[in-house]
Amino acid sequence: MALELRHTVTAEEAGTDAASLLCQLSQLPKQRIKDAMAKGAVQLQRRQRKRLRRATETLQTGDQLSLSYDTDILARKPPEGTRCIARQKHYSVWFKPAGLMSQGTAFGDHLSLLRLAEQQLNRPVFLVHRLDRETAGLMLIAHTSVAAATLSRLFEQHQIEKIYQARVRGETPAEGRIDLPLDGKTAITHYQRLSYDASLNQSCLRIRLETGRTHQIRRHLDAIEHPIIGDPRYGRGNKNNEGLQLLATELHFQCPERKQQIKYCLDGYNK
Repeated sequence: MALELRHTVTAEEAGTDAASLLCQLSQLPKQRIKDAMAKGAVQLQRRQRKRLRRATETLQTGDQLSLSYDTDILARKPPEGTRCIARQKHYSVWFKPAGLMSQGTAFGDHLSLLRLAEQQLNRPVFLVHRLDRETAGLMLIAHTSVAAATLSRLFEQHQIEKIYQARVRGETPAEGRIDLPLDGKTAITHYQRLSYDASLNQSCLRIRLETGRTHQIRRHLDAIEHPIIGDPRYGRGNKNNEGLQLLATELHFQCPERKQQIKYCLDGYNK
């Protein structure tokens, strides 16, 4: 069952708690409404828009409520493997497993790294970059608005180096540079072949991005006829049962707290 509800609170409804009004409007049992609220499927627009989790929130005239309810999504559990790699005063570094979203949607945020980090650390969280849901690997999360602005600026200015590893179909050149524009914008991907398995006809690549376009690595490698193994969207002859073989393995940047270059690397990968 799925439904989307948008409602502006009237003067007659003011003073009602959020769960009760949503229960009345949606005709859903209150326990289901409370579960949806806890999982981030209800949003409140007052002075600013936010996810509303408190069932007893007293509503005011003019409040705008939205409920995006999907029983299938709400029943799902996040994949295992999420862990904090490093904690600094104003940011932290996380491993995001494949299948976990970077941030939530209108239908909830319980399947997102941002929400899991917020729950585990009990601190404010701010998204500064993303990984595709199918991609596993390292992500930065800010814990103050100032840190979020600083890290976002570093990403925008290409001062944070992102390194990936991928298994692709075929034997690639030993190294290469792909500069095919994407969506009318400059996009540059560098790669180095680490190994080639002739029995599988697959190459393992170390990849460095200069830009960060949507699905850049996946689209660029497909464009040179070496699609990533397990990519459900791009390429032919590269499907498998193991999922997308793309991993964000390293982050290099000047730490805004320590004022020195720092590298975060997944164990077992080139540093």
